[in-house]
Amino acid sequence: MFADIVNALTRFNIGDLIDILLVTFILYSLFVLIKDTKAYQMAIGLGIVGLLYLITQWGKLVVSHSLIKIFSPFLIIAVIILFQGEIRRFLTTLGSRSFTKPFSLKSFTEKLEDVFLAVDYLSSKKIGALIAVEKEISLKSYADRGTKIQGELTKDLLVSIFYPHSPLHDGAVIVKGNKILAAGCLLPLPTTHKLGKEFMPRTRHLAAIGLSQETDSAVIVVSEQTGSISLATKGNLARALDKEQLKKDLLDYLQKR
Repeated sequence: MFADIVNALTRFNIGDLIDILLVTFILYSLFVLIKDTKAYQMAIGLGIVGLLYLITQWGKLVVSHSLIKIFSPFLIIAVIILFQGEIRRFLTTLGSRSFTKPFSLKSFTEKLEDVFLAVDYLSSKKIGALIAVEKEISLKSYADRGTKIQGELTKDLLVSIFYPHSPLHDGAVIVKGNKILAAGCLLPLPTTHKLGKEFMPRTRHLAAIGLSQETDSAVIVVSEQTGSISLATKGNLARALDKEQLKKDLLDYLQKR
């Protein structure tokens, strides 16, 4: 075994180094992607299966190894089905990486108080609202489905958009940096969610979860039934937030890599 290691080291070249770095980057990106999601537990389960495969091979446990080997092709199909959302988000993230992100985040934080004042007002009046904040994955395709605004992010503009008599109040607002890109936007509904039956008719909450599953955006929801404030990230919905908790959760998520 030691001789094999020495032999491998003597043949090590720059191509091998690039190969190792590339595999490391892919694995790291996948771990970051599935962290804090339901896929994390699934990945652990698949890892255990892979470990059992190696143990049964090394230990020459013929029957056990054969069973795992028979089901291995089905595991590949299961991975594609179970991780389809994560795989899509990973590929989208790779294509959407931009050096403008730090500038967008900085310009958005300068307008945070306007966002919170608007959300506070809408909550107190029980006016429904749906605000999607772009992180790294571009929301342009969703903005194109609505009415282009390209206006400065202010409290008055947000409130006027979601006012009940406004023609754009039923859709979502797409925010990038300190700009409102579009309003009245249609968002995707989730394929699965953990909300109870009482949330089935609440399309805003479902749309917020759907977009956060498809992208890495943060979506603020104001309920028109109760006035409660929620925040959707990575397919999860944090409910009944006050202004300070919303500010903390939103900034923590947007600043996290």
